Amino acid sequence: CALPISVGLLRAEHKQKIEKYVRKNYPQGIPAFGVDALRFTFASLATFARSYAIDPLFNEMSEKYDPTKFNPIGSTSPEVSVAVTWYTSPVKTFDDLFTREATTGSTGMTDDTGRFALLMKKLTGAKIKIVTGYPGGNDVTMAMEKEEVEARFGWSWGSIKVRSRDWLEQKKINVILQMSVKKAPDLPNTPFIMDYAKTDLDRKALELLFTPQAAAWPLIAPPGLPADRLAALRTAFNDTMKDPKFVAEADKLHVEIDPMTGEEMAANVTRILAFPKEVVARATELTTETR
Repeated sequence: CALPISVGLLRAEHKQKIEKYVRKNYPQGIPAFGVDALRFTFASLATFARSYAIDPLFNEMSEKYDPTKFNPIGSTSPEVSVAVTWYTSPVKTFDDLFTREATTGSTGMTDDTGRFALLMKKLTGAKIKIVTGYPGGNDVTMAMEKEEVEARFGWSWGSIKVRSRDWLEQKKINVILQMSVKKAPDLPNTPFIMDYAKTDLDRKALELLFTPQAAAWPLIAPPGLPADRLAALRTAFNDTMKDPKFVAEADKLHVEIDPMTGEEMAANVTRILAFPKEVVARATELTTETR
């Protein structure tokens, strides 16, 4: 595909269901203004992969698009990616990987499940065997539960706390590593990827790779959007992030809300694209299989 594909756009197979809902609940049509108008507007926007700004730099399978042409609306929160092992695995800590090999499931080497595992293998010499071919992240998780593999890399910590909270409470998984530019406040004792960088070049390469985590759930509008519409969407997003009912609902679902504005996201993309060529080359080396 040409772009890091959207997970937020409405699917074609839902069209009839959506039309039926709209006819029933909006017999006079969708309002032009207000909350309902905003809801349907956001449904037409895209939630890109958080790596959309860096993929054109060093992902040879990515179409060479210009990330600065897109119009960021905002992101609900930053994210920390983690590596976990299943409780039956003899690998209980990251240091165990220096003496024991662990198998980790992956959807592919351009996805975080494979990319971050390979990164740690090359950066530290950890004994990690990457098993590719799983259709999606949930399939990797199921494979770990079935003990087909022992680990999963590149799993969003926020997602684990929402969708797999019972595994944390039942100690079914060991969180052995956290990967981002900043540590998660609630993982104070979990090893941090930046601590494994031995050179300044490696530190900068890791910063490049993990800067997209600051806007982990990016809501993006297409190129060419008129400035006034972009401003209206950004204002609506910012207001939603501060709405007491929205925040209360997110808290009830254990969903973190720590937003980044569209303007901040745009500045972040510009900063990413300004990294020196030698840093991009090192990041590429660390995340590319040797042939």
